Amino acid sequence: MTTPIYDFTGKFALVTGATGGMGRAITAALGAAGATVMATDIADRGDLPGAAAFTSADVSDPDQVAALVASTVERFGGLHFAVNAAAIEFETVPLADCSDDDFDRMMNVNTRGAFLCMKHEIAAMLTAGGGSIVNIASTNSVRPQHDQPAYTASKHAVLGLTRSAALDYARRGIRVNAICPGAIDTPMLRTAMERRGRDADDVAHRLSPLGRFGRPDEIAAAVLWLCSDASSFTTGHALAIDGGMLAS
Repeated sequence: MTTPIYDFTGKFALVTGATGGMGRAITAALGAAGATVMATDIADRGDLPGAAAFTSADVSDPDQVAALVASTVERFGGLHFAVNAAAIEFETVPLADCSDDDFDRMMNVNTRGAFLCMKHEIAAMLTAGGGSIVNIASTNSVRPQHDQPAYTASKHAVLGLTRSAALDYARRGIRVNAICPGAIDTPMLRTAMERRGRDADDVAHRLSPLGRFGRPDEIAAAVLWLCSDASSFTTGHALAIDGGMLAS
């Protein structure tokens, strides 16, 4: 795949969920483009190309998120880009069988986490004179899959937060967009298929007219564009990277 060349030298970025499949690819791509990246995840760092620094944090904890953004600004001197990719998905039951605890856990990480991160990222970007935020939503933000009520609700909410913030801060120099990935070949997707006893080839052909899974680097390429000046007239947008799933 040919990737446009972006120069983010002198730009400071924060990526949550950075050790996951998409987060890892996004961190690597931003770093390769010259950005100084603070990566964060609740998991241990491991080998994480592209990260200038790593901080372990739980995005559902307001104190940890506040400290994360503050330490990023203190260490780097500002914040220009933020990619909120931290999320969980573990459901296999319809709504009436979804436990209260499972619903709360999904909303705490996926929705509350995005809210808390955006709250502090926006404050930091206002001080820096502007910036770009990219939230990793889902095709479930638009079209639900069976047996994923809490996940679907959480990702609808992420899209709502994205659009609301885009309206509130458009004239203050901050753009806020979402990417809605389809079936991307990540450890989370592989685990979900195993949990449901699904065949990978069948899933790929069912969820994408292209007949394959997407790659994490294809999501990363979209993130780079949304962070760059090439997308300077784009805000409040939900960009589907889904192999045609939502069109089918």
